[in-house]
Amino acid sequence: MQAKATIRYSEAFKQQVISELEQGKFASAGAAARAYQIPGTRTIPGWLRKYGRSDLMPRRVTITTMKEEDETSALKQRVRQLEKALSDTHMKELLGSAYLEMACEQLGLEVDEFKKKAATGRSAAPGSKGPG
Repeated sequence: MQAKATIRYSEAFKQQVISELEQGKFASAGAAARAYQIPGTRTIPGWLRKYGRSDLMPRRVTITTMKEEDETSALKQRVRQLEKALSDTHMKELLGSAYLEMACEQLGLEVDEFKKKAATGRSAAPGSKGPG
């Protein structure tokens, strides 16, 4: 297996590419990369950040309606409610487990042993029809 070659670009070359982007010769950093056969999608944006020219990087603008904003806000609130409910349920489960361990300790039983007895007790409960 051959080692991957590392390509180093001179400072002058980097500045030239940035200058051409600034002058509008290329529509995007990707177009400049293709023109100069620069591999990778992060190389030129890295140069732009390095030389403080993030103004030449593309920006994402999101346009939303008030209804979409309201829906997003409502969904975020719902997520917070569900996270709280999950947290509450988890705490109740932990408390239940702790109470079960304490009760089993007082009865002198192992938790698994208690669960087995409780399960067989439910299946043979009065009024249930057993085999036969």
